[in-house]
Amino acid sequence: MTWLPDPLDVSGYFFWLLLISAGVFALERLRPWRRQQRVLRPGLGQDVFWLLFNGHFTGVSVAYGATAALRWASPALEWAESLRILSAAPLWAQGLLAFVGKDLVEWCGHNLLHRVPWLWELHKLHHSIVELDWIGNFRFHWGEIVVYRALTYFPLAVLGVDPRVLLVLAAVGTLIGHLNHSNVDLTWGPLRYVFNSPRMHVWHHDVAWPADRPHGVNFGIALSLWDWLFGTAYWPSREEAPTQQPAKLGFVGMERYPRSTIDRLLFPLSLLWARRAPENETP
Repeated sequence: MTWLPDPLDVSGYFFWLLLISAGVFALERLRPWRRQQRVLRPGLGQDVFWLLFNGHFTGVSVAYGATAALRWASPALEWAESLRILSAAPLWAQGLLAFVGKDLVEWCGHNLLHRVPWLWELHKLHHSIVELDWIGNFRFHWGEIVVYRALTYFPLAVLGVDPRVLLVLAAVGTLIGHLNHSNVDLTWGPLRYVFNSPRMHVWHHDVAWPADRPHGVNFGIALSLWDWLFGTAYWPSREEAPTQQPAKLGFVGMERYPRSTIDRLLFPLSLLWARRAPENETP
């Protein structure tokens, strides 16, 4: 099955992860938004673990596992060859279509992470962030990698998107994610209705969302367009929020959320033996 993804592409992505991380870290030092925020903040060591674990180990493991499973099941999936409708398209066209389609699917997936109770239990790890910076982009549960890969990269591979395009999409996605979580004052000006930014994404991490949107706001990954189109965008005026930042980040009931790396790694299975149990409510 020639359309199967090459796990080595995922391994090569680690170089771009390190390069992009260093670049955005330098940008935070040159143009910090929250000047009082320390570089060596609480929880930084754990976030370094998530960067390495999610950015390399889990990604490679999932890619190898998925490729092995698909090759084992290849006789039953030969029909998928007929779905490679993008394989003959120029690389730029593949990239543009894949970028927009992938971002819309990720917006839908992100929305589901907030609305489906068991998915929210996975997503709580990401919302345990109390000080946003670039490395927070990789504080997420390994289960989310499985969810997002199943929803995005597998369909793109089946449709015939070139592995080189998939690698570029992964690198661009990392750059955008780092920027959106970074301590950099970036808005994109009038283009904020198309592209996500730190100024917009910070409200997604607010501990108190607007009362009429209890499941959250600003679900966009790269594009804010979907939030403006589907009514989930939130960007308060200067009168409503003079600092243009939330007073507190996190989620309701976070004080009962596991704190150790191992408990968070095994969460929600760790609830079986943890003394602290998060509230059953979803936002």
